Amino acid sequence: MAGRVTRFAPSPTGPLHLGHAFSALTVWDRAAGGTALLRIEDIDRSRCRPEWEAQIFDDLHWLGLDWPLPVMRQSERADAYRAALDRLAGMGLTYPCRCSRADIRAALSAPQEGATGPDGLIYPGTCRGRSMAEAGPEDTIRLDMAAALRLAGPLRFRETGPAREGWHEVGPLDRTAGDVVLSRRGFGTSYHLAVVVDDAAQGVTEVVRGEDLFEATAIHVLLQRLLDLPVPDFHHHRLIRDEAGKRLAKRDDARALATYRAEGRSPAEIRAMVGL
Repeated sequence: MAGRVTRFAPSPTGPLHLGHAFSALTVWDRAAGGTALLRIEDIDRSRCRPEWEAQIFDDLHWLGLDWPLPVMRQSERADAYRAALDRLAGMGLTYPCRCSRADIRAALSAPQEGATGPDGLIYPGTCRGRSMAEAGPEDTIRLDMAAALRLAGPLRFRETGPAREGWHEVGPLDRTAGDVVLSRRGFGTSYHLAVVVDDAAQGVTEVVRGEDLFEATAIHVLLQRLLDLPVPDFHHHRLIRDEAGKRLAKRDDARALATYRAEGRSPAEIRAMVGL
């Protein structure tokens, strides 16, 4: 598809590994004839490091990839996230939450209530009655999912990945995801809110990412509808796993691209290793 705009959006919290290489190469392959963007997702300032960001650039250039400048960094987009959060608050769809993870686990101690969703444990709604006027710096901000779904109406999205290709309806997120976090303490945003705001700002027409994020897509489509943002296509690719079938993690230095580079491997060999 000519003119397709895709993006690779790593977090600079460790070295890129084979899984990142597969994702990045898939992004650039899907963008053939269009534009592949690089975005640095660095809202977690406690874990992100400049040296990891520099290594991301080095590794991607070594793979033969290039991208338009300047690179978007989430750490520079607090105003955009605040505007989106304020808009949702103005629609009466948000509330402050003071619950810790321990509080949530305790509230979900009954087996029938202990379900998890794409945002982790499904929040039981303990703080749902609180007003945004009560919000303080120690609160997270949550989306009132049931109210959001009523306002948004029916939703669907198009998946282009081979495993789930076709149109998908957004289901009862109030039961399968719960009141997801839109702004975490000290972050000013959350993954869900930031990615939809950034994808719209960058004109992304196809979101390419791992299949582990497929279930989160419904949340993003809902936020796009509520914020009047365009809904791109989604392409969820397979994950690269180790010999035990476990998804690769950044702490797995043995599969870091820098390790393969130091061993004298070529970008062509990396492509072959990930099945491209």
